Amino acid sequence: MWIVNNDYPHPLGAERRRGPFRAGERVQLTDKKGRKYTVMLSQEGFFQSQKGSFRHSELIGKPEGTVLETADGHYLLALRPLVTDYVLSMPRGATVVYPKDAGQIIHQADIFPGAKVVEAGLGSGALALSLLAAIGPHGHLTSVERRAEFAEIAVANVESWYGKDMPPWDVRLGDLAEVLMALPAGSIDRVVLDMLAPWENIFPAAQALTPGGVIIAYVATTTQMSRFVEELRDSELFTEPEANETLLRTWHLDGLAVRPDHRMVAHTGFLVVARRLAPGSQPLEMKKRPAPAAHSQPLAWEDSELAERPISEKKLRKVRRDVARRADVENTGTTQANARQEQMNLQLELEAKARNQERYLQRRREREGLVGSVKPDEQLDLADS
Repeated sequence: MWIVNNDYPHPLGAERRRGPFRAGERVQLTDKKGRKYTVMLSQEGFFQSQKGSFRHSELIGKPEGTVLETADGHYLLALRPLVTDYVLSMPRGATVVYPKDAGQIIHQADIFPGAKVVEAGLGSGALALSLLAAIGPHGHLTSVERRAEFAEIAVANVESWYGKDMPPWDVRLGDLAEVLMALPAGSIDRVVLDMLAPWENIFPAAQALTPGGVIIAYVATTTQMSRFVEELRDSELFTEPEANETLLRTWHLDGLAVRPDHRMVAHTGFLVVARRLAPGSQPLEMKKRPAPAAHSQPLAWEDSELAERPISEKKLRKVRRDVARRADVENTGTTQANARQEQMNLQLELEAKARNQERYLQRRREREGLVGSVKPDEQLDLADS
């Protein structure tokens, strides 16, 4: 029997992933060439592609795993997407943590049921999906993000996956160091860092972590990896760091024609793992052969590569509209605009007015500096225009 919330049209918990297809949920279609399409089912929806077209109503109520024959004589396999499929197809503002890396983070950091975890760099919510599944209903995840737009998109993505039956999760905007220092000492089991400069938060992480707790950083370049490792060593608060990367290669399988595929998901990032020492303990001095010239001169770090990758405001607005539209389809089963889309359109309109007013005031300040003919305290309120 389905567990149904009166205010939510879909089952909760494990039953959400079972049963026939319902209007308002996503389905993944696969054609004979292996191409995949993710679709939100709606009562009046219509799917169209080169490999066949059909109305969503033909699929609603059918069991998962149905092979649908279209009017054009093509066949499409319909399944609910797995979390790997969802992560790679969901709307995103920031680059997602790939499933191969998320799986390694869960295991290498030993994210266990009931764990208290702090995640920095929420991005589009891809890693948070896996962390929440690992900690379960008795754990707690705190995600810290600096950009409000990214947090908004990430929360929408995670809520869309879990529905109303969310594991304990707290999203905070601001600086990670402030969040960690505000926590009771030794109250956190794991700290996961997906950020440009993780070494800036080593001491706040050490203060929040329980002895034996794990700190794990996901970084993109060897320079970031090297600096984080050396800063961990210099802090003398953690065990000797270990670093690795994961390469995923799929294989072509056809009878005796078995070979690696020509394309693979190679480098996406490095993982650096260390554990919190007990207060008063010193790290072991590891015996290893010194590399020639490895420390012959002071380490010079290039900060220029740490500039945040810009994302256009136009793209962010499109993604925010997409997640609002998806939320309305999930809640109503139709594609008609509803509360979330109306709320998002109003919010974007107010933000556009605020940007226009700021641009006007900036131009006016520039003119004042050149001409000096306008009084400094004069302002034009464009909010009502």
